[in-house]
Amino acid sequence: MSANITLPRILRIGAGASSELVAVLAELGYRRPLLVTDPFMVAQGFCERLTAPLAAAGIPWGLFGDCVPDPTTDSVDAGLAAWQAGDYDCLIALGGGSSLDTAKAVAVLARHGGRMRDYKVPAAVHSAAPVIAVPTTAGTGSEVTRAAVITDTGSEEKMLCMGLGLVPEAALVDFELTLSMPKRLTADTGLDSLCHALEAWVSRKANPFTDGVALSAMRIISRHIRTACSEPDNRRAREAMMLAATQGGMAFANASVTLIHGMSRPIGAHFHVPHGLSNAMLLPEVTAWSLPGNPARYAEAAKVMGMAGAGDGEDAALDKLVAGLRQLNADLEVPGPAAWGIDAGRWQALLPLMAEQALASGSPGNNPRLPEVADIVDLYQRVWAT
Repeated sequence: MSANITLPRILRIGAGASSELVAVLAELGYRRPLLVTDPFMVAQGFCERLTAPLAAAGIPWGLFGDCVPDPTTDSVDAGLAAWQAGDYDCLIALGGGSSLDTAKAVAVLARHGGRMRDYKVPAAVHSAAPVIAVPTTAGTGSEVTRAAVITDTGSEEKMLCMGLGLVPEAALVDFELTLSMPKRLTADTGLDSLCHALEAWVSRKANPFTDGVALSAMRIISRHIRTACSEPDNRRAREAMMLAATQGGMAFANASVTLIHGMSRPIGAHFHVPHGLSNAMLLPEVTAWSLPGNPARYAEAAKVMGMAGAGDGEDAALDKLVAGLRQLNADLEVPGPAAWGIDAGRWQALLPLMAEQALASGSPGNNPRLPEVADIVDLYQRVWAT
């Protein structure tokens, strides 16, 4: 059976890749871009790093600089208004996953109209206005994926949108843009990448292409994430994490994510926990629960990440994997839901709804061990207790 692989038409990776924006626009034939980013990127001068070369090349551009963390339908609507106010032929997405997903969502509505709710899974997005992605965090992999996650402002549902139309036309992956990332963001986005790679590796939709990049991403992240957090100016670690983030994105874009991401989205929607952090909270416990579904793959992951030795048997490798993930969270100071400040009563009250929303997203259906709603509720309770 063949595997369906989707990637950007142009993918440039390495130091200074973002400086090639003018050349990429010319290569693709676009002349009037709308830059989509967030206030921090504007205030810190990241935006100007892209727009100054545009101005020097005589390329007119517009700016929507009001993206918000964990993008909402209100933010997308504001971005769409900016698009409609000009005569643009493409979008440049600058920032973390929130800005990239906002630009993708604007691109869908710019092409097709309607509301974002019309495009949530199981609907498929087949086309959109072109997006050029310039990521500034090493985590989401959104620059190479066919996915966007948008929270419905009214219902607080975190909607997963999928389809070929959400794959950026080009991605400029420049690790130098991550050198100023703070420790917490570095840790959370890096653990998000690790989830992408591990979930793609054990997914029921895994294939030979995704297996290779998933294993590579897991190996790189496990070796470099602690250094990237403790030594923010370490170029070798930053470059490695940026490459792994893109590899993780390639892996899950073509093999899908599983139960961790399915359970993560409701946490983000209801409690506004950053996406990477909510994944990190779930990673050890959901992995431990899922082991019986594919013990051989999980044991191999433990060895690739250096959490188990080459000579360890399967059972020992599985034990060391769970222990290693718990230690990684401890080393990176990942808070649990209570430590992060979530109210215990509200958490408990929302568990049935969160479990239903997680299951409805479709991601848990790719998990090696298939959960029921009651299993997901129990897992949420275990995560609270950690």
